[in-house]
Amino acid sequence: MVRIRQILLPLATAVLCIAQGDWTSITALPGVDWQGLTGAKRDAALKLMQVEQCTCGCSMKIAECRVKDHACGTSRKLANTIVKATVAGKTTAAIKADLKRVASEPEGVLDEPVKISLTGAPSRGPENAKMTLVEFSDFQCPYCSKAIVEANLVLRAFPKDVRLVFKQFPLDQHSLAGFGAEAALAAQAQGKFWEMHDLLYAGFPDISRPRVFGYAKTLGLDMKRFTAEVDGHKYKARVSAEELEGEEAGVAGTPTFFLNGKKYNEVFTAAKIIPLIQQELKK
Repeated sequence: MVRIRQILLPLATAVLCIAQGDWTSITALPGVDWQGLTGAKRDAALKLMQVEQCTCGCSMKIAECRVKDHACGTSRKLANTIVKATVAGKTTAAIKADLKRVASEPEGVLDEPVKISLTGAPSRGPENAKMTLVEFSDFQCPYCSKAIVEANLVLRAFPKDVRLVFKQFPLDQHSLAGFGAEAALAAQAQGKFWEMHDLLYAGFPDISRPRVFGYAKTLGLDMKRFTAEVDGHKYKARVSAEELEGEEAGVAGTPTFFLNGKKYNEVFTAAKIIPLIQQELKK
Protein backbone atom coordinates (compact mmCIF):
# COMPACT_ATOMS: atom_id res chain seq x y z
CA MET A 1 0.00 0.00 0.00
CA VAL A 2 1.24 3.48 -0.86
CA ARG A 3 0.99 5.88 2.09
CA ILE A 4 0.08 9.48 1.23
CA ARG A 5 -0.88 12.89 2.54
CA GLN A 6 1.25 12.70 5.70
CA ILE A 7 2.36 16.26 4.98
CA LEU A 8 0.13 17.49 2.18
CA LEU A 9 -3.18 16.63 3.83
CA PRO A 10 -2.62 18.66 7.02
CA LEU A 11 -1.50 21.62 4.90
CA ALA A 12 -4.51 21.34 2.62
CA THR A 13 -6.98 21.02 5.47
CA ALA A 14 -5.32 23.92 7.24
CA VAL A 15 -6.52 26.12 4.39
CA LEU A 16 -10.01 24.77 4.95
CA CYS A 17 -9.74 25.56 8.65
CA ILE A 18 -8.85 29.17 7.91
CA ALA A 19 -12.06 29.49 5.91
CA GLN A 20 -14.16 27.81 8.61
CA GLY A 21 -12.45 29.25 11.67
CA ASP A 22 -10.04 27.79 14.20
CA TRP A 23 -10.29 24.02 14.73
CA THR A 24 -11.53 24.60 18.29
CA SER A 25 -14.69 26.18 16.90
CA ILE A 26 -15.51 23.28 14.55
CA THR A 27 -18.18 20.98 15.98
CA ALA A 28 -18.85 18.61 13.06
CA LEU A 29 -15.66 16.55 13.24
CA PRO A 30 -14.96 14.30 10.23
CA GLY A 31 -15.57 10.62 10.88
CA VAL A 32 -17.19 11.12 14.30
CA ASP A 33 -20.62 9.55 14.79
CA TRP A 34 -22.54 11.71 17.28
CA GLN A 35 -25.60 9.46 17.31
CA GLY A 36 -27.14 9.37 20.76
CA LEU A 37 -25.49 12.58 21.95
CA THR A 38 -27.14 15.98 22.12
CA GLY A 39 -26.99 19.13 24.20
CA ALA A 40 -24.72 19.28 27.23
CA LYS A 41 -23.48 15.69 26.83
CA ARG A 42 -22.40 16.35 23.26
CA ASP A 43 -20.66 19.54 24.34
CA ALA A 44 -18.84 17.66 27.11
CA ALA A 45 -17.68 14.96 24.69
CA LEU A 46 -16.45 17.55 22.21
CA LYS A 47 -14.59 19.41 24.95
CA LEU A 48 -12.82 16.21 25.94
CA MET A 49 -11.78 15.67 22.32
CA GLN A 50 -10.36 19.19 22.30
CA VAL A 51 -8.18 18.67 25.38
CA GLU A 52 -7.13 15.01 25.16
CA GLN A 53 -4.07 14.08 23.12
CA CYS A 54 -4.19 12.03 19.94
CA THR A 55 -1.78 9.11 20.31
CA CYS A 56 -0.85 8.69 16.66
CA GLY A 57 2.36 10.68 17.21
CA CYS A 58 1.10 13.90 15.64
CA SER A 59 1.31 15.99 18.86
CA MET A 60 -2.22 17.29 18.21
CA LYS A 61 -5.37 17.04 20.28
CA ILE A 62 -7.96 14.48 19.17
CA ALA A 63 -10.34 17.07 17.70
CA GLU A 64 -7.49 18.94 16.04
CA CYS A 65 -6.22 15.76 14.42
CA ARG A 66 -9.71 14.91 13.14
CA VAL A 67 -9.92 18.34 11.47
CA LYS A 68 -6.39 18.47 10.08
CA ASP A 69 -5.85 14.81 9.17
CA HIS A 70 -9.10 13.12 8.16
CA ALA A 71 -7.27 9.87 7.38
CA CYS A 72 -5.94 9.37 10.92
CA GLY A 73 -7.51 6.19 12.20
CA THR A 74 -6.22 6.76 15.73
CA SER A 75 -8.02 10.06 16.32
CA ARG A 76 -11.19 8.63 14.79
CA LYS A 77 -11.08 5.62 17.13
CA LEU A 78 -10.37 7.80 20.16
CA ALA A 79 -13.12 10.30 19.29
CA ASN A 80 -15.71 7.58 18.83
CA THR A 81 -14.57 5.94 22.06
CA ILE A 82 -15.40 9.21 23.83
CA VAL A 83 -18.82 9.33 22.17
CA LYS A 84 -19.72 5.75 23.11
CA ALA A 85 -18.49 6.18 26.69
CA THR A 86 -20.43 9.43 27.09
CA VAL A 87 -23.60 7.82 25.75
CA ALA A 88 -23.05 5.02 28.29
CA GLY A 89 -22.93 7.63 31.07
CA LYS A 90 -19.32 7.08 32.08
CA THR A 91 -17.46 9.63 34.18
CA THR A 92 -14.62 11.72 32.77
CA ALA A 93 -12.10 9.62 34.69
CA ALA A 94 -13.56 6.41 33.27
CA ILE A 95 -13.52 7.83 29.73
CA LYS A 96 -9.86 8.79 30.10
CA ALA A 97 -9.15 5.25 31.26
CA ASP A 98 -10.92 3.95 28.15
CA LEU A 99 -8.79 6.22 25.96
CA LYS A 100 -5.62 4.92 27.58
CA ARG A 101 -6.74 1.33 27.03
CA VAL A 102 -7.72 1.90 23.39
CA ALA A 103 -4.42 3.68 22.68
CA SER A 104 -2.46 0.71 24.02
CA GLU A 105 -4.35 -1.88 21.97
CA PRO A 106 -2.61 -3.20 18.84
CA GLU A 107 -4.30 -2.39 15.54
CA GLY A 108 -6.87 -5.03 14.71
CA VAL A 109 -7.38 -6.66 11.34
CA LEU A 110 -10.74 -4.86 11.05
CA ASP A 111 -11.64 -1.44 12.44
CA GLU A 112 -15.00 -0.39 13.79
CA PRO A 113 -17.51 0.02 10.94
CA VAL A 114 -17.94 3.42 9.28
CA LYS A 115 -20.61 4.67 6.90
CA ILE A 116 -19.65 4.63 3.22
CA SER A 117 -22.11 5.72 0.55
CA LEU A 118 -22.70 3.12 -2.15
CA THR A 119 -25.14 5.20 -4.18
CA GLY A 120 -24.12 5.33 -7.83
CA ALA A 121 -20.88 3.43 -7.26
CA PRO A 122 -20.09 0.60 -9.70
CA SER A 123 -20.32 -2.87 -8.20
CA ARG A 124 -19.80 -6.52 -9.04
CA GLY A 125 -21.76 -9.26 -7.36
CA PRO A 126 -25.34 -9.49 -6.08
CA GLU A 127 -26.81 -6.35 -4.55
CA ASN A 128 -28.29 -8.43 -1.72
CA ALA A 129 -24.91 -9.99 -0.86
CA LYS A 130 -24.29 -10.54 2.86
CA MET A 131 -20.82 -8.98 2.61
CA THR A 132 -19.96 -5.77 0.76
CA LEU A 133 -16.30 -5.20 -0.04
CA VAL A 134 -15.59 -1.54 -0.82
CA GLU A 135 -12.29 -0.75 -2.54
CA PHE A 136 -10.77 2.73 -2.70
CA SER A 137 -8.34 2.51 -5.58
CA ASP A 138 -6.06 4.33 -8.04
CA PHE A 139 -5.63 3.26 -11.67
CA GLN A 140 -1.94 4.26 -11.66
CA CYS A 141 -1.07 2.40 -8.43
CA PRO A 142 0.97 -0.81 -8.86
CA TYR A 143 -0.44 -2.28 -5.65
CA CYS A 144 -3.99 -1.71 -6.90
CA SER A 145 -3.25 -3.53 -10.15
CA LYS A 146 -2.24 -6.56 -8.08
CA ALA A 147 -5.06 -6.26 -5.58
CA ILE A 148 -7.78 -6.48 -8.22
CA VAL A 149 -6.53 -9.97 -9.10
CA GLU A 150 -7.00 -10.94 -5.45
CA ALA A 151 -10.42 -9.26 -5.29
CA ASN A 152 -11.60 -11.27 -8.30
CA LEU A 153 -10.52 -14.48 -6.54
CA VAL A 154 -12.63 -13.44 -3.56
CA LEU A 155 -15.66 -12.83 -5.78
CA ARG A 156 -15.25 -16.24 -7.37
CA ALA A 157 -15.01 -17.84 -3.92
CA PHE A 158 -18.26 -16.18 -2.75
CA PRO A 159 -20.44 -15.71 -5.86
CA LYS A 160 -23.62 -15.24 -3.80
CA ASP A 161 -22.31 -13.67 -0.63
CA VAL A 162 -19.83 -10.94 -1.64
CA ARG A 163 -20.27 -7.75 -3.65
CA LEU A 164 -17.32 -5.56 -4.68
CA VAL A 165 -17.88 -1.79 -4.83
CA PHE A 166 -15.30 0.49 -6.44
CA LYS A 167 -14.54 4.00 -5.19
CA GLN A 168 -12.11 6.47 -6.77
CA PHE A 169 -9.02 7.54 -4.83
CA PRO A 170 -6.36 8.87 -7.26
CA LEU A 171 -3.13 9.67 -5.43
CA ASP A 172 -1.49 13.07 -5.70
CA GLN A 173 1.86 11.63 -6.79
CA HIS A 174 0.34 9.79 -9.78
CA SER A 175 0.07 12.33 -12.57
CA LEU A 176 -2.50 10.42 -14.65
CA ALA A 177 -4.53 8.84 -11.86
CA GLY A 178 -7.13 11.61 -11.86
CA PHE A 179 -7.50 11.31 -15.62
CA GLY A 180 -7.94 7.55 -15.30
CA ALA A 181 -10.60 7.98 -12.63
CA GLU A 182 -12.58 10.47 -14.72
CA ALA A 183 -12.29 8.29 -17.82
CA ALA A 184 -13.58 5.27 -15.90
CA LEU A 185 -16.60 7.26 -14.70
CA ALA A 186 -17.24 8.51 -18.23
CA ALA A 187 -17.28 4.86 -19.28
CA GLN A 188 -19.64 4.05 -16.42
CA ALA A 189 -22.05 6.68 -17.77
CA GLN A 190 -22.30 4.51 -20.88
CA GLY A 191 -22.63 1.24 -18.96
CA LYS A 192 -19.01 0.14 -19.44
CA PHE A 193 -17.25 0.87 -16.13
CA TRP A 194 -16.01 -2.62 -15.38
CA GLU A 195 -14.93 -3.20 -18.96
CA MET A 196 -12.87 0.01 -18.82
CA HIS A 197 -11.66 -0.87 -15.32
CA ASP A 198 -10.37 -4.23 -16.52
CA LEU A 199 -8.63 -2.75 -19.55
CA LEU A 200 -6.97 -0.02 -17.47
CA TYR A 201 -5.47 -2.57 -15.11
CA ALA A 202 -4.68 -5.10 -17.85
CA GLY A 203 -2.65 -2.44 -19.64
CA PHE A 204 -0.96 -1.15 -16.47
CA PRO A 205 1.06 1.05 -16.13
CA ASP A 206 0.13 2.79 -19.41
CA ILE A 207 -2.97 4.91 -18.88
CA SER A 208 -1.97 7.62 -21.31
CA ARG A 209 -4.65 9.48 -23.22
CA PRO A 210 -4.05 7.62 -26.53
CA ARG A 211 -4.24 4.25 -24.76
CA VAL A 212 -7.38 5.09 -22.77
CA PHE A 213 -9.17 6.60 -25.76
CA GLY A 214 -8.23 3.46 -27.66
CA TYR A 215 -9.94 1.42 -24.97
CA ALA A 216 -13.03 3.58 -25.28
CA LYS A 217 -13.19 2.90 -29.03
CA THR A 218 -12.67 -0.83 -28.45
CA LEU A 219 -15.60 -0.83 -26.03
CA GLY A 220 -17.80 0.86 -28.60
CA LEU A 221 -18.42 3.98 -26.56
CA ASP A 222 -19.96 7.10 -28.03
CA MET A 223 -16.61 8.85 -28.57
CA LYS A 224 -18.07 12.32 -28.98
CA ARG A 225 -19.78 12.04 -25.60
CA PHE A 226 -16.80 10.32 -23.95
CA THR A 227 -14.38 12.98 -25.20
CA ALA A 228 -16.63 15.86 -24.14
CA GLU A 229 -17.11 14.44 -20.64
CA VAL A 230 -13.44 13.62 -20.07
CA ASP A 231 -12.09 16.88 -21.49
CA GLY A 232 -14.81 18.87 -19.74
CA HIS A 233 -13.99 17.17 -16.41
CA LYS A 234 -17.63 16.29 -15.89
CA TYR A 235 -16.76 13.78 -13.15
CA LYS A 236 -13.96 15.68 -11.41
CA ALA A 237 -16.23 16.78 -8.56
CA ARG A 238 -17.40 13.23 -8.02
CA VAL A 239 -13.81 11.97 -7.88
CA SER A 240 -12.96 14.67 -5.33
CA ALA A 241 -16.04 13.78 -3.27
CA GLU A 242 -15.04 10.10 -3.17
CA GLU A 243 -11.49 11.06 -2.17
CA LEU A 244 -12.84 13.14 0.71
CA GLU A 245 -15.19 10.35 1.74
CA GLY A 246 -12.25 7.95 1.73
CA GLU A 247 -10.10 10.26 3.84
CA GLU A 248 -12.88 10.68 6.39
CA ALA A 249 -13.28 6.88 6.52
CA GLY A 250 -9.57 6.42 7.18
CA VAL A 251 -8.08 5.84 3.74
CA ALA A 252 -4.43 6.90 3.76
CA GLY A 253 -3.22 5.05 0.68
CA THR A 254 -4.27 2.63 -2.01
CA PRO A 255 -5.68 0.10 -2.21
CA THR A 256 -7.78 0.28 0.92
CA PHE A 257 -10.63 -2.16 1.46
CA PHE A 258 -13.63 -2.05 3.78
CA LEU A 259 -15.56 -5.20 4.68
CA ASN A 260 -19.14 -4.24 5.57
CA GLY A 261 -17.81 -0.82 6.52
CA LYS A 262 -14.88 -2.16 8.56
CA LYS A 263 -11.47 -1.01 7.33
CA TYR A 264 -9.15 -3.94 6.57
CA ASN A 265 -5.68 -3.22 7.97
CA GLU A 266 -3.50 -5.85 6.32
CA VAL A 267 -2.14 -6.40 2.82
CA PHE A 268 -5.12 -7.52 0.76
CA THR A 269 -4.78 -11.08 -0.50
CA ALA A 270 -7.43 -13.70 -1.18
CA ALA A 271 -5.60 -16.15 1.09
CA LYS A 272 -6.00 -13.77 4.04
CA ILE A 273 -9.39 -12.26 3.36
CA ILE A 274 -11.32 -15.44 2.46
CA PRO A 275 -11.02 -17.00 5.95
CA LEU A 276 -11.97 -13.64 7.46
CA ILE A 277 -15.07 -13.42 5.31
CA GLN A 278 -15.99 -16.98 6.29
CA GLN A 279 -15.77 -15.93 9.95
CA GLU A 280 -17.87 -12.82 9.35
CA LEU A 281 -20.53 -14.83 7.53
CA LYS A 282 -20.93 -17.07 10.58
CA LYS A 283 -21.78 -14.12 12.84
